[in-house]
Amino acid sequence: MKRRNFIKLSATASVIGLTPFELQAALKSFMPFDNCPNISNRKLVLINLAGANDGLNTIIPINEYDNYANLRPDIKVPEQGNNRYITLDKSLPSNQQIGLNPVLTGFKSMYDAGTLRIIQSVGYPSQNKSHFKSTDLYLTGNDGNSTLNGGETGWIGRFMELYYADLLLETFPLAVEIGSEKTSLGFHGEQAHGMSLNITGQDPAGFYNILNGLGGAPITNIPNSDYGKQLEFINNTDALSNTYAQSISTAFNKGKNETSYPDTDLSNQLKTVAKLISGDLKSKVYMVRISGFDTHKSQVQDSGGVIGKHADLLNELSTAINAFLNDLTKQNLAKDVVGLTFSEFGRKAAQNGNLGTDHGEIAPMFVFGAPVAGGVSGTNPDLTEATDRNNFQIKTVQYDYRQTFGTLLQDFIGADQSIIDAAFFNHTSNSSFADAKIPELLKQPLSQTCQNAVLTSFNTPENKAWTLSPNPFKDFINFTSSENNNTTVSYNIYNAAGLLILSNTMPLSNGFASINLQFLKRGFYIFEMKVGNKKEIHKVVKI
Repeated sequence: MKRRNFIKLSATASVIGLTPFELQAALKSFMPFDNCPNISNRKLVLINLAGANDGLNTIIPINEYDNYANLRPDIKVPEQGNNRYITLDKSLPSNQQIGLNPVLTGFKSMYDAGTLRIIQSVGYPSQNKSHFKSTDLYLTGNDGNSTLNGGETGWIGRFMELYYADLLLETFPLAVEIGSEKTSLGFHGEQAHGMSLNITGQDPAGFYNILNGLGGAPITNIPNSDYGKQLEFINNTDALSNTYAQSISTAFNKGKNETSYPDTDLSNQLKTVAKLISGDLKSKVYMVRISGFDTHKSQVQDSGGVIGKHADLLNELSTAINAFLNDLTKQNLAKDVVGLTFSEFGRKAAQNGNLGTDHGEIAPMFVFGAPVAGGVSGTNPDLTEATDRNNFQIKTVQYDYRQTFGTLLQDFIGADQSIIDAAFFNHTSNSSFADAKIPELLKQPLSQTCQNAVLTSFNTPENKAWTLSPNPFKDFINFTSSENNNTTVSYNIYNAAGLLILSNTMPLSNGFASINLQFLKRGFYIFEMKVGNKKEIHKVVKI
């Protein structure tokens, strides 16, 4: 991506400017990690393979090559000749023997360096083979059986809203998207609707300028109607974008790249991500996108050949990720970054009549980065499952996609189980994904002691006169004062946007009071406690 200002700054007030000064100051605190690694700069980079990647021509099951070739006589990756598959690792057991598509030389290099893990047969319990619905299920944390995790909010948004609650009012976006014209549903939170900034295709002299209106003033006198809600969303989008623009531009101008990248769209996206990370942008999640994987036809150019649309996409993917990881390594940034690929579903085991493949159920994930333990999780899919009776589908899901994300959220990012369950829960089996982690995914997963340190530091009272517990809370929250001579307490509750939503005074009994906040939505809140001239700020999460 060329050097430029991503978004034009307008004259409208920023969100931070609308927030009480005390709240801003309260949110600057940093969580210490005694005897534990500093995880404050850790980031996830998500790569969306849009259109549903064909896993069987990406990683070829060598132990079932004859079955594979029979199902794909015209589009198979050959086992002989110049375009034969790359043998991944001869030391693996027979049922894990994999051949990489011959263009995936970058993946082979990463695997040999111990920074790439392949996760086999990823999906979810009841696969929906609609691109739109399945993408929404992946982004909302659902499984095809229900939308109990939420249908209008994303799991990444819910996670960030709870886990990074003390950063919600900072001047940088918690997440950055590149490569898509729309803001992903995955970043919509319960309280803060859009929790990412999309910096793709923004015209600094166009869209945001129009929103500012005459003189750049924010829209006022918003009516109580659907139209008014749209105006309010525009106002908030404008304010947030202007707030974030300066931090993004500063990081981009400050950052650098230490390696050359191929001249491809995905490479440019990841090159920009590396530059923002290098420039010390504090955003926690990045998502980029490469599309075109819906290969119903012309997946290969000619019968019996490898060259074609799918190989071009895989080559772009492999070379871009390899350059990105090399860039981070040269800048000593790789230890804090883990990336992964995901695709909304896979392709059928059998080819169709157009030198392509139709919608299937499972697809592999690739997890990469210096913290990743290289290897293969799972075994090659059983191709005997794919028959004309089931429309040549491979049905067995070895890993739910949320197992990968849940493992990274806890063992790399440090989230508590309650935060993970609030992001996504297995309602089909009524179980937590914190109990279904992939233990071999990371070289040094955070210990339980360090995970507890994150939660403990979040709840540290900091020598305050008031204790608010439990934190996080579900329905009731208790106020306890160390100064038992207090007979009443006044409090204000602010939401994540810094807006006052409740103000009250209540009596204390021996320095104690309890209030029912069941009506509040899940998310991050700020409590301002007041007794006389004394005020305290507390950060609280409702789950």
